[in-house]
Amino acid sequence: MTGPEVACVGETMVVLAPDDGGPLEHAGRLAVGVGGAESNVAMGLARLGHRAAWVSRVGDDPFGRRVVAEIAAAGVDVRTVTVDPAAPTGVYLKDPGPAGTRVHYHRAGSAASRLGASDLADPRLAGVRLLHLSGITAALSDSCRELLAHALAGRALPGARTTFDVNHRPALWPADRAAPALRDLADRADVVLVGLDEAGTLWGGADPAAVRDLLPGPELVVVKDGPVGATALPRTGPAVFVPTPPVDVVEPVGAGDAFAAGFLAGLLRDLDLRACLRMGHLTAAPVLATPGDTAPPPDPAGIARALALTDREWAAPARRRDEGSGT
Repeated sequence: MTGPEVACVGETMVVLAPDDGGPLEHAGRLAVGVGGAESNVAMGLARLGHRAAWVSRVGDDPFGRRVVAEIAAAGVDVRTVTVDPAAPTGVYLKDPGPAGTRVHYHRAGSAASRLGASDLADPRLAGVRLLHLSGITAALSDSCRELLAHALAGRALPGARTTFDVNHRPALWPADRAAPALRDLADRADVVLVGLDEAGTLWGGADPAAVRDLLPGPELVVVKDGPVGATALPRTGPAVFVPTPPVDVVEPVGAGDAFAAGFLAGLLRDLDLRACLRMGHLTAAPVLATPGDTAPPPDPAGIARALALTDREWAAPARRRDEGSGT
């Protein structure tokens, strides 16, 4: 079996959500699913035809077996997942409401919280081109933070570019505590993805250029601004902005992970930054339009047609959306 091109590292949990979409406290039945930012990225990359591995730990329990089976079914290499007999698989619950969906975690002491630098020593990861990490892992435990520091120092997988999605989760740690740690980790990565809203909450970055100034270390910073668009800011050279195509949003959970998968696929294909950003938007759109955390990306022919559009043709749907909304 050929080795992976990308290794995605982090916790994946079982997700319990009311099957009628109503509030959790009135739910009669719960639907069971699987959710984790880094494995979402791995599944997105696999669906785009890339060899992706997921590095994590799960409990020796039914939920752990379900998590591994679902991720493997999406085409992800799960040989680098450790089954921990002494700790459980994490669980989180979705609570839909008029103001949006709240999330309740039951992950303290989970198997994945015991991840450490040694989990990246698997020889099957040799030759990986991208090592994808996220700020969620930093909030889980001291050993998880040591893993990130080890990986971002370039000692874990020599030759691999490190990509880091800030992914601040207020339910795991408040902004005042997370801000310095996440900024330090992000500034050590080769490529950083961050939402403009979370950068503002964490560090006060008011626009993409300000965020780039806050993170001078990475070779590339990608700032996502929801329905407006995304901007790629290289260390040298001009910034590149691509507007978000219109989509009827059902639920935004998982769209950031899908964007990351598309953008990283573009990097693996050596596309220019404009095409990489378009890839991110194209893979995020189907997730925004569904209630789940993942969705199949457009077919290769559809992606090829979208990448071939001129800037004016790409922007035309966004202009129609803005004109229709009166903004």
